[in-house]
Amino acid sequence: MKSKVTIADVAKAAGVSNSAVSYALNGKDGVSEKTRSKVLAVADHLGWKPNSAAKALSDASTRTVGLVLTYATSVLSVESYTTELIAGLTSEFEKEGYSLLVRASSNREYELSVLREWIATGAVDAVLLMNIELGDPRIELFKSHPDMPVLLLCDEKLSEGLPSLSDNERSAAHLIVDYCHETGHRRIARVAGPEEMGHTFIRDNAFREEVMELDMRYTCLHSDYSPQAGARCTERLLALPDRPTAIVYDNDVMAVSAIRTAAALGIRVPDDLAIISWDDSFMCEMSTPSVTALNRDVVARGRRAARMLIELAEQHAVRPVIEDDNDLIFRESSAANVAMAA
Repeated sequence: MKSKVTIADVAKAAGVSNSAVSYALNGKDGVSEKTRSKVLAVADHLGWKPNSAAKALSDASTRTVGLVLTYATSVLSVESYTTELIAGLTSEFEKEGYSLLVRASSNREYELSVLREWIATGAVDAVLLMNIELGDPRIELFKSHPDMPVLLLCDEKLSEGLPSLSDNERSAAHLIVDYCHETGHRRIARVAGPEEMGHTFIRDNAFREEVMELDMRYTCLHSDYSPQAGARCTERLLALPDRPTAIVYDNDVMAVSAIRTAAALGIRVPDDLAIISWDDSFMCEMSTPSVTALNRDVVARGRRAARMLIELAEQHAVRPVIEDDNDLIFRESSAANVAMAA
C-alpha cells in the first residue's frame, strides 16, 4: 500500500524547511512567491493531500468562487470585456450570498501556483477559468483534482470534458464576414488576439472558411490585445499595396485605436476604411466615429456563469452551454459608402 505523502516528504523534495511547506500549503505569509509556487508544484506532483482534520475544515463551504486574471498590465488596464464579466458575476453571486475572489497575475506560472493553493487549502468552493489556451496546463490540473469544481469560459471542444460556457465563435465570425461581403468589401483583414488562445484558433478557422466560400481576400495579424499592438498591426495592414477596405479587430480598444492610426495616415473612417470590433463597449459607442461592433451581452454571460458555478459548488452537474445570440450593432465606422477599389 502506498504510504501517505507528508509535509516532510514535500519539504525534502522541494529543498525547503517543513515550516516553509506548511506556510505555502496553507496560504500564509512567511515564504516568497517563488518558494510558494515551487512547494505547491512539488506537493501536487507527489500527490500530497491534507490530513483528515484539515480536510474537514477545507470541506466547509466558503461560499466563494475564485478567478485569476492573467493579463499584461497594458491589456488588463483597458479590458472592458473582463470588467463587464465581473459585473455580471458579482451581481448574481450577491443574490445567493456568494463572493468572488479575484487574483491578478502577469504570467501563467503564477496563476497555476494560485490555483494549486486554492485546491490544496479549499479556499474557494469553485473556480472560473478564462482565456483557455491550446494545450492549457490548467485543464490537466483540474482533471487531476476532480473534487474542485471548475467552469471554463471556452468552446466545449477545448474543455476536454470539463464544464464549459461559450458563445458561438464560428457563427459570429461568419456573421461579420457576411456583413462585410454584403456591404461590398472584397479585401478584408483582421487583427486577432494571441495565436495560442483557443478562441483565437476557432475564430481564425471560421474567418478562413467564410472568406474562401465568398471568394474574398483576407489577411490576419495576431496581437496581444493592447491598443499599442493594435496600432502597429493597423499600420502594417494599411501599408500593403492592396490594402484592405475593412478591418475587424478582436477587441474594442484595438478598434478604437485604429481610428486614430488611420487618420494619422490620411485614411478616413468610414470613407476609405471600415472598422468593426468583436467586442462592444461604451468606448465603441462614444468614439468618433462610433464603432460597429458585435453585440455580446457580457454582463448576462457573467450572470449565467455565476449560476453555473453555484450549481457546481453545490455538487450539481451542469451541461456545456453555447450561447448563440450574436448580432451586429451598426455604427458610423462601417457606413456603406466606403471607397472600395476593385
